[in-house]
Amino acid sequence: MERSLETQVSQAVDAWLRWLPRWEPATHRGRVAVCRRCFGSPVLSAAGLGADVPHGVQHGLSTRIKTIVDHSVAEYTALNLPTLQAELDQQAARNRARSYRPGEGLEPEFEGLPLDPDPVPGAPFLFTIAGLAQEADAHVPALPPLSDEAKAALRQEVGLADDYANMVGREICSILLHHRLRIQSAISTYVEPQIEQMLAELTESLDAPFDPNDPLSG
Repeated sequence: MERSLETQVSQAVDAWLRWLPRWEPATHRGRVAVCRRCFGSPVLSAAGLGADVPHGVQHGLSTRIKTIVDHSVAEYTALNLPTLQAELDQQAARNRARSYRPGEGLEPEFEGLPLDPDPVPGAPFLFTIAGLAQEADAHVPALPPLSDEAKAALRQEVGLADDYANMVGREICSILLHHRLRIQSAISTYVEPQIEQMLAELTESLDAPFDPNDPLSG
């Protein structure tokens, strides 16, 4: 039996809440580019996860919700959009033919994130995961070109799929409003104390930049 959208959203929030106690603040250098999935996301706004919430916390929930939207759109496409479905089937078969697919099978907390760290000026990487994936992709034959008629039909069906995705997204946002209290409670329990501890440690290090036991610091 197909689960209702309310049930799917509730289960996604439940899964995120089970993961949240394992979250820890990142200690490495942050990325320069913002996450296009999370930045300005109406889903995160509906969930009450504003800009003051660390991106690592946001991303796990937004990815789980995106999976629900993608599944709904896939069902709609299979039933109503034959040209788009045929194109997606061909693309899926091409993807399966690639020998290296590092972006697949990742946990929601990592799905959709860049595969490599940001480059450091003057210190180029010997290789990158994204580069290896591109090399593998280059060995797979490209999809056959579409006729002008097929391109026009595909553009129209992509527009319909986008409209349906937006409709599902709006409904999910309405559902998420009912989960805001338990989401905020979890943030207060597992996230805010760690942020406060980091700020306290930073303040302490700024107030006492030198080791008091170091004779050279006197």
